[in-house]
Amino acid sequence: MKYELLDILACPIDKSYPLKLFVLSEERREVKTKDGVVSWVEVVDGVLACPSCGRWYPIIDEIPELLPDELRDRDREIKFLEKHARKLPEEIVRKGLPFNLG
Repeated sequence: MKYELLDILACPIDKSYPLKLFVLSEERREVKTKDGVVSWVEVVDGVLACPSCGRWYPIIDEIPELLPDELRDRDREIKFLEKHARKLPEEIVRKGLPFNLG
């Protein structure tokens, strides 16, 4: 499945794009319009990863958190990694920047 807008998101640290998407949970949405029904899939929880610098950015409750390292909440993101460790690639869980489960 292709997720739109990924090709315009860039890593806030090194400006690399596209970022790699790992979907942890998603929901199908639809809206009735005068022309019919528009439907899409919304990523609820996931990770955007920069293949260049190795940083990862959580998507929590549909919001991608693309913050520079100094504005990130280490404890919150470690809990996120612990919760989803079995569903994420090892390079994110064990080696991802700025936080990982090493």
